[in-house]
Amino acid sequence: MTKPDMSEAERIIERLMQLHPKGFDLSLDRITRLLEKLGNPHRRLPPVIHVAGTNGKGSVTAFSRALLEAAGLAVHVHTSPHLVNWNERYRIGVAGAPGRLVDDAMLADALARVEAANDGQYITVFEILTAVTFVLFAEQPADVVVLEVGLGGRFDATNVISNPAVSVIMPISLDHQAYLGDRVELIAAEKAGIMKTGSPVVIGYQEYDAALDVLIATAERLKCPTAIYGQDFSAHEEHGRMVYQDEFSLVDAPLPRLPGRHQLGNAAAAIRAVKAAGFSVTDRMIEKAMTSVEWPGRLQRVTRGRIFDLAPKGSEIWIDGGHNPGAGEVIAEAMAGFEEKSARPLVLIAGMINTKDQVGYFKAFAGIAEYVFTVPIHGSDAAIDPVVLAHAVFDAGLTAAPTASIEEALEELAKRLDPAKPAPRILIGGSLYLAGNALALNGTPPQ
Repeated sequence: MTKPDMSEAERIIERLMQLHPKGFDLSLDRITRLLEKLGNPHRRLPPVIHVAGTNGKGSVTAFSRALLEAAGLAVHVHTSPHLVNWNERYRIGVAGAPGRLVDDAMLADALARVEAANDGQYITVFEILTAVTFVLFAEQPADVVVLEVGLGGRFDATNVISNPAVSVIMPISLDHQAYLGDRVELIAAEKAGIMKTGSPVVIGYQEYDAALDVLIATAERLKCPTAIYGQDFSAHEEHGRMVYQDEFSLVDAPLPRLPGRHQLGNAAAAIRAVKAAGFSVTDRMIEKAMTSVEWPGRLQRVTRGRIFDLAPKGSEIWIDGGHNPGAGEVIAEAMAGFEEKSARPLVLIAGMINTKDQVGYFKAFAGIAEYVFTVPIHGSDAAIDPVVLAHAVFDAGLTAAPTASIEEALEELAKRLDPAKPAPRILIGGSLYLAGNALALNGTPPQ
């Protein structure tokens, strides 16, 4: 039901969601048809950095933006899904300054024109929203576009880009098996679909050799100049600094502002991708980017707001949208790293949707999390009932209790505290939808 405080853009999107399917449909024909009616805006873009992967693609997008903005360039950025507001999907580049999220009036205008051009034809909501991306980015001047894939690659609506400045493939693991396949090599083949003949390719860290083999074979078949993490470029921590190295340079830089060891690999991939796209990358750009990069809802520390006020005094609070076993592993590793530096009991407040491997996600936290409170998720038809999710937690070897909300979970946590132990470390995660719920509740939506 439409709420009275909705913006015009939100009203249009709500109507679109009632009229069109929200799922994934294996075809580029519909968006190609729509873009032709709109004058093919995707062919009028500045150089495009196209980013795919199961995990890490959002962070690479954020690092790429930070690097390019450090050079004073105007950077359009497309990401999905959003956490709190639809506007988050579209960041409009500004020369010499950080980009800004599209305003409601501009978004509503683009949505209305795209809807009119579609003229009631069958199409998915994501395809319409992607067409809006190309309309906005073609009409506003910029130096570069960083374009994040929505799902997969080969049939993703963003894959109408025929000549990317660089295609980036980040870590691949099992996720969206119903659409992409139940083996990592099948998923890798779908992600590799964004590679284009002769265009540069950057391959981030890959846990699975089978996935890496598919990516390399595809790049070789398409005669793409290729840079591979661990072979052609890398990054590691040394004396509290990040050391980045590729075939062109060796750079000593600050550690990324985004926490977690996995962010070193993400930062490295972004640096190498920006270079492969034809942009100069200076030491000063890297230093500025590492200290200014932002990526909401991904190991985001909460230090103020409603959740902070409701949590037991002295708690350390993190929000993260990771939602598959691969993401669970890197988040759990980050939590273990925090534990080494400052010992606290770790408590999870978790919600997930039914297309994800819940047991696989929670297994990563076995042995490091003391307790899990499961909560519902608002805004997703696929949200798992907290009672059902608690059973998945038990199956993963952890102890859980279902609760009705984040607020109730924090109340229950306060009742169970051991006064002899330090204040807890709280991780709110398991879903990007839940991360968005948490940021909205906290009163700190992405800017």
